[in-house]
Amino acid sequence: MKKYVLAGFMAIGILSMNAQESINRSMTVQKGDVIEIGHPSTSTYKHIKFPRANFIIKRGGIANYKSVQGDEVIVTDVKTTKNGITKVDVKRKDGKRFFNTVSTVTINFEDALATNEIRL
Repeated sequence: MKKYVLAGFMAIGILSMNAQESINRSMTVQKGDVIEIGHPSTSTYKHIKFPRANFIIKRGGIANYKSVQGDEVIVTDVKTTKNGITKVDVKRKDGKRFFNTVSTVTINFEDALATNEIRL
């Protein structure tokens, strides 16, 4: 009898783990969606590929990462890698450039969403 109870608990555990994974995979983004850039968990953005400060300064821009917080961006391209990672190219909704130098940036969608660097 103990074996049947143990097997039942194992089956319920395995099914609940698969249910959690399917919820995360169902979240998708399409071309034309609007995303808001949030606050990074550290001093810089880890999953949004902004250029480094020295490249921004060399091109005549202002390297202030706080200036992009709260900006709305539009998805221009969605790519999925072999590993199942979704890469999203975005541009600003108002048509300006990021830091007056870069027109589009790439976002690692799942990781940036999990760390609240972006909001849908």
